[in-house]
Amino acid sequence: MTLPVFDKGISEDEMERMVENATTASNFLKAVSHEGRLMILCHLVSGEKSVTELEELLSARQAAVSQQLSRLRLEGLVIPRREGKAIYYRLADDRPKRILEMVYDLFCE
Repeated sequence: MTLPVFDKGISEDEMERMVENATTASNFLKAVSHEGRLMILCHLVSGEKSVTELEELLSARQAAVSQQLSRLRLEGLVIPRREGKAIYYRLADDRPKRILEMVYDLFCE
């Protein structure tokens, strides 16, 4: 992967697109920068989990888990599914998994 080169010849449209992409990337990185949200995403990489399962896996209170899931949902990183009284969450797409793999390589191996 090659990063783009900034030079004086960049068009206004290209610069606007880059700013939009930077904003999207910044919001994504802010969402995954909290250790609780990062741990939730780590658990969801292996598949859909209920809020109760996440509470147990994280040894956290329901209110704390729900607050972090709400932020992840707001950023479009997770998708909820209701089944009776239980709510299940899964990753919305492959982006969180890809970032987690890079974070794992950099900090956990």
